[in-house]
Amino acid sequence: MTSKLKMTIKAAVAATALAAVATTSAGAVTLQEIQDRGYIRIAVANEIPYGYVDPSGVAKGAGPDVAKAVVERLGINPDDIQWVVTNFSSLIPGLQANRFDMTAAEMAIRPERCQNVIYSEPNSSYGEGLLVPEGNPKDVTAYSDFTNPDLKVAVMAGADQLQMLQALEVPEDNIVTIASNSDAISTVSTGRADAYAATGLTVSELADKNNQVQIVSEFEDPVIDGKEVRSWGGFNFNSESTDLRDAFNEELLAFKKTEEWKSILEGYGFTPADISHSSDRTTEELCSAE
Repeated sequence: MTSKLKMTIKAAVAATALAAVATTSAGAVTLQEIQDRGYIRIAVANEIPYGYVDPSGVAKGAGPDVAKAVVERLGINPDDIQWVVTNFSSLIPGLQANRFDMTAAEMAIRPERCQNVIYSEPNSSYGEGLLVPEGNPKDVTAYSDFTNPDLKVAVMAGADQLQMLQALEVPEDNIVTIASNSDAISTVSTGRADAYAATGLTVSELADKNNQVQIVSEFEDPVIDGKEVRSWGGFNFNSESTDLRDAFNEELLAFKKTEEWKSILEGYGFTPADISHSSDRTTEELCSAE
């Protein structure tokens, strides 16, 4: 091998290594950088009541309202937030690709997600529910009912309910995947699925929009590995943005001690149990849970 060829190979290897480093750190952003540029990009998945943008263009929900309060404590004017609307399943890839700086979707903190992004401490907690046609004609009351081959249940792409159903050994053929919550009412009311599995807050909000569907009032919380399922939602960031996450965390934990924080969650339908349980688990515990 000639010395010229060796140099060419070394240069190519070096360039590849630099590109890999650049790709890895592409999404990293610090609080100082955000303060210097004068705005922060925050993503929501248009999921009521967690994080959405209303028809007038105003960001609302438990995530956005708390995020506005926290970033203001960090010296960022809430009017300078650039809100990004995307599908729920695109939130983590979007962070990794640096399309936004953080999310405010109350995304449940799960070990597999912690491998791809970093989270704040929990902002909320919430349980599960089912949306069914008016009258609940199939008499479903639990996620485990869908092990019956004659029943189909819909879930949103990227949502936690898929893993819950799989853990309960619901066959893949019984699961219908939809792109967003906005498709749930039509999916259930037209019979494409017999129910829609989502958090209790989401199900209740959807049921209020259309008289062809209702929530399952006798819903039985799923029990997986002997534990009743409850989720803890938080804000997440690119894995390299630890400076921003840490600064946000400090102010979030302080804000959670205020009546304003409690009022925000209550205003979006979170129950006293949801609010009181929100600090039961830490992100470290949830990320390392088996």
